[in-house]
Amino acid sequence: MMEELQEKTLHRESVSIESAQNVTAFSALDEEVRLALHCASDKKAFDLVALDLREVATFTEFFIIASGANQRQVQAIADEIDERLKKQLGARPVRTEGYAAAEWILMDYGDFIVHIFDKNAREFYDLERLWRDARKVEIPADV
Repeated sequence: MMEELQEKTLHRESVSIESAQNVTAFSALDEEVRLALHCASDKKAFDLVALDLREVATFTEFFIIASGANQRQVQAIADEIDERLKKQLGARPVRTEGYAAAEWILMDYGDFIVHIFDKNAREFYDLERLWRDARKVEIPADV
């Protein structure tokens, strides 16, 4: 019985050590991705998450996932990202989908994709669960 407990304890420790290694530093992100995260934060996006997909997907490198409280805030977050990336870095999305309904706005910049959800859509689609094998990006508190 004691051996089983020790094995479970050891397994639990190794899992937590593994997950600590599966974090990408904010400083390792491209300037465009960092700016998009700052823009979302500036517009009071909540539950801001960035996933590093480089080891698990070929169609893009990063997902930025953010939530807004209502349609107007979801659109404001998208507008801020679009305007500042265009103005400061000359970056434009390859495509933008869902802007009119603003339940889930997808902005595809090629190397990264921004997903901006309202609360219900985020819970329903649960991208973090679908992409749980991706590394999380450590987002500083001051972003």
